[in-house]
Amino acid sequence: GDSSVASQAEEEIIEMKDVFSVKLKRRRFAGQKKGGTLLGITIFKCLNKEENKLTDCAVHLNNLSEDHCQSWFRHLKEILNGFQNRPKSLKVFVNPSSHKREATHIYYEKVAPLFKLADIKTDVTVTEYEGHALSVLKECELQTFDGVVCVGGDGSVSEVAHGLLLRAQIDAGKDTDYVSKPVRAPIPLGVIPAGTTNILAHTLYGIKHAVTATLHIVMGHIQAVDVCTFSTPSKLLRFGFSAMFGFGARTLALAEKHRWMPSSQRKDFAFIKTLADLKPEECELSFLPLQILQEDCHEKDSKDQWQKIQGHFLNVSIMAIPCLCSMAPRGLAPNTRLNNGSMALIVVQNTSRTEFIKHLKRYTSAENQFNFPFVETYTVQEVKVQPRLKSGPDAKENMCLNAASAEGNYPWNIDGDLMKEASEVHVRVHPQLIDLYGMNTDDLESSQAACSCI
Repeated sequence: GDSSVASQAEEEIIEMKDVFSVKLKRRRFAGQKKGGTLLGITIFKCLNKEENKLTDCAVHLNNLSEDHCQSWFRHLKEILNGFQNRPKSLKVFVNPSSHKREATHIYYEKVAPLFKLADIKTDVTVTEYEGHALSVLKECELQTFDGVVCVGGDGSVSEVAHGLLLRAQIDAGKDTDYVSKPVRAPIPLGVIPAGTTNILAHTLYGIKHAVTATLHIVMGHIQAVDVCTFSTPSKLLRFGFSAMFGFGARTLALAEKHRWMPSSQRKDFAFIKTLADLKPEECELSFLPLQILQEDCHEKDSKDQWQKIQGHFLNVSIMAIPCLCSMAPRGLAPNTRLNNGSMALIVVQNTSRTEFIKHLKRYTSAENQFNFPFVETYTVQEVKVQPRLKSGPDAKENMCLNAASAEGNYPWNIDGDLMKEASEVHVRVHPQLIDLYGMNTDDLESSQAACSCI
């Protein structure tokens, strides 16, 4: 072009690792879908913004030569096709009931256009009932996809992750009733946040932002993540990332009974009501601390390493990931990481309502939420939780207060999903069992804290 114009242009360097699409640029008349006057090529790249946010940006290169443009287009496409982790075909699950029923809008308005721009083929299932994604994953031809994507809240993501890992066991010919050494998920899972708390998305991306999540998938950013198995002595309950027993589970159970309320009102009501009726759970906790390697690189014999505590607990949290969310910016379990092969066991013993509220408030601040005499934290590999039914003078009162406990079924909050179980629950962590699209957002300080804790 004109040299005077060229001299005024700012030089910009584009690294191909930041580029996710290249298109021929043409001028077309209204209604014209093919052909048109060639103007050049457009390169689409991923930009890092503040607060972990990603966005897309277009760079236009003008050239009227068909040969030059086709040559550039062909060569750039070859480079993009060389990035092995980038998906070309995705199985997508959209939960239309998540949060404010906005998942469908989020997918078709924000996610699908970026997938199309990146030439990613998609097979979309809009789920119609709880367990729909699980049933589809058991039957579909997973080998035809490079990854699975879930658009929804924590419960939806947990169901898809469980289904993906369950399918891996089935394909490997493993027993799915009792899983001691599970098989790794064959393809990665992408998480598009469209729920209320979006713990897994916050932990992966550091932010609730659909475009950021989509671009991590498009760019093929892979993060290996630890997964837990939750089992009774006789069967596998599910795969998951975190669980709460006690206050966190009873709050969810009460919220589920009031599904007719709007989401935010339902959760606020359940939180306040459960806090007003605050009661401890009597149970026995057995746990295997994380085994430290000896100097000769052999692990300690774990037979006699199990520890046991029993008593009345207001809440028990078992978490293999930090569990970040807007209400807990440091995480519900800040001393663990996504892939360090351990779980955080956080035990809140019986205390006054006032002191318990102080503990809960600490999650929203930078202060240490565990710096209370009634809170104990452990870094563990396995946990067994055995509830104890109340007996004696308090038994009748207990039956009136909680029908679930009277029946012997205790609520569990597993990744935002409600489960009720009567018997002992055994939780094991399995290192890096699944790949998720995303980046490890642990900062240096939290990493050092995790190492010092271990």
